Amino acid sequence: MTEGQIVKALSGFYYVDTGEAVYQCRARGIFKKDGVTPLVGDHVRITIQDEEEGVVDEIMPRRNAFIRPPVANVDIFVVTVAAAEPEPSLELCDRFLVTAEAADAEACLCINKDDLSSVQAKRIAGVYAELYPSVVMSALTGEGVTELKSIIAGKSAAFAGASGVGKTSLIALLTGDMDLAVGDVSTKTGRGKHTTRHVELFALADGTKIYDTPGFSSFEATEASDLSDANIDALFPEFEAHIEDCRFKNCRHENEPDCAVRGAMETGGVKRSRYASYLKLLAAKQEMEF
Repeated sequence: MTEGQIVKALSGFYYVDTGEAVYQCRARGIFKKDGVTPLVGDHVRITIQDEEEGVVDEIMPRRNAFIRPPVANVDIFVVTVAAAEPEPSLELCDRFLVTAEAADAEACLCINKDDLSSVQAKRIAGVYAELYPSVVMSALTGEGVTELKSIIAGKSAAFAGASGVGKTSLIALLTGDMDLAVGDVSTKTGRGKHTTRHVELFALADGTKIYDTPGFSSFEATEASDLSDANIDALFPEFEAHIEDCRFKNCRHENEPDCAVRGAMETGGVKRSRYASYLKLLAAKQEMEF
């Protein structure tokens, strides 16, 4: 068997790069029987059948794996939001960031479309400035590309964000592949039109690997990133300095007296938008909806 990495999944086929060639592969039936789906980013062993085709025989151990977007072995998530068109959702950003934390992956924030609203871009950057690396960018002008390249250099980076925020445009700049499909934002709904229909992994000359993924309004994870067994407050890094000062060890930071996290929110140590996202995630977990 030959080892390689899945770089694209499309219509039931898995495209495996062995370093010498890319083979179009089907997966062994045992994967479906066991309820396992090969994912882009998986390191696999394949049996080569001819010059173009092969069969995926084995999936190597994963660092992490996600349902949406369906990727594996991510080092860093580039959580992408637009300053405008579509209107930015900090709650969605926080869901992405929390899932990255749970998966033991790095994260950075990419605020695109600075050319449309520099004031909004700076406001969003200010929310996360002390928590994660933040880059204000413009896929139109190229602003911020060099800075983002330095953050993800040598890592496997997955762009995560709602459709229409400009992920594929940014990836086109990073990879130099200007033939990637780029859409716009619907004037009727204010939402991005889906242009990326499948997940694909691009390799850069410096060893950086970039996942291009469809846009999603939610983010689901499996394995190490399963939030059902996680303490949500531990996934908000700014809470850490305050949790031990809460009166109750099992404080949920909702209505308990002498809650240090809520106190920090009142004095500016925790951003109100982040605290609101925490409460929504907590409620969702309690209702088993996340």
